[in-house]
Amino acid sequence: MATSITQGSETITVHVPLTLRRRGGRKQIVTPPGTTWAAPRPRVDTAMVKALARGFRWRKLLETGVYATAHEIAVAEKINRSYISRLLRLTLLAPDIVEAVLDGRAPTIIAQDIALRSLPDEWEAQRRMVSVGFAIQE
Repeated sequence: MATSITQGSETITVHVPLTLRRRGGRKQIVTPPGTTWAAPRPRVDTAMVKALARGFRWRKLLETGVYATAHEIAVAEKINRSYISRLLRLTLLAPDIVEAVLDGRAPTIIAQDIALRSLPDEWEAQRRMVSVGFAIQE
């Protein structure tokens, strides 16, 4: 994008490199890295939020005795048992990591990382593992 301003015999031309992309049916301006127009809004990873909600719901069903095993949940909900096991594992995440995901402070790629890795049970070890590749932005 270029804008020219002319005053008398002098012309000033301003070039602003940007790209227009469609997101969710709307056009969004994408600026080059390092440039900001306003404070960036947190982007909540809705898929990860949904996965967390499902995991915590299924954990509650197990704890209250509605179902005895992940296999019973899989049969009842017609979902693969391994998927249920992966989402149940999310309920063991440190509370601050869960909060960062829900607030949109955790990068979207964190969901893929958590889903693919075997996370340790200790919260401090989880924080170290997650922070190696990602900084949970405060």
